[in-house]
Amino acid sequence: MPSKRLLVIEDDYDVAEMLVMYFTSYQYEVFHADSGLAGVEMARTKYPQLILLDVMMPDIDGYETCRRVRQMTLTKYIPIIFLTQRDERANKVKGLELGADDYITKPFDIDELRLRVQGAIRRATRESLHETRTGLPTGPLVEEEIQRRRYLDRHYVSLQFGLEGYKTYCDVYGFVAGSEVFGYAARAMQQVVSECGTPDDFIGVIDDQFVILTDADKAAHIEQMVTRAFTDGVKAFYSYADVERGGLLVEAAGSGDQIVPFMGLVSLHASV
Repeated sequence: MPSKRLLVIEDDYDVAEMLVMYFTSYQYEVFHADSGLAGVEMARTKYPQLILLDVMMPDIDGYETCRRVRQMTLTKYIPIIFLTQRDERANKVKGLELGADDYITKPFDIDELRLRVQGAIRRATRESLHETRTGLPTGPLVEEEIQRRRYLDRHYVSLQFGLEGYKTYCDVYGFVAGSEVFGYAARAMQQVVSECGTPDDFIGVIDDQFVILTDADKAAHIEQMVTRAFTDGVKAFYSYADVERGGLLVEAAGSGDQIVPFMGLVSLHASV
């Protein structure tokens, strides 16, 4: 299963198709939007780990697209690399001032672009800004968002979730399978928040715990929908035998084998 998610915002279908096929061959999950407006929406709903953004597009240009992505809390931390025909210094500076992480001109070397994409994702992870399994903000970015809300007039709530049974699952299925489940939990939260929350909602990870910052009047509904979404899909990560059995069969010290229930996404606590 691809572990890296890439969004290509490009209206030239030949270039877009080439990028999608190339990065897919390197085990990226690639999404494509052919306009700036569609790209902003896809960034909000798909939450890629990096965006490749063309400057010249038919509706809103790449600079405006970048500005809108950076304005939404859900997407403002996603690294962005501009793709453009222009190579003037002023255009590069404009893109970087809007929050772009890199800038590459067409025609470009596709292998160089791949290395720049890898480098941008790696830097975000190495600097403890993005959690490796999900691409979600972590560490100082989560703390920054929590602090920012303390100075706003709107009433926010912090929802925190943990994966019950995660360690046992990893012991049986291995770390790679466990990482896929962790990533699935993140995607379930992103989908629920994008559908039921606001553009200023936030999702992050701290020490294997998920954090959702949302409006107080939406918190209860989001908590219910997130828990339900995870429960509905988690069985896909178990073997047929475990699903038929109703859980994991593990050896318990001194009492023989026992069945451990499927993992669950549990609410740890909510705070204002």
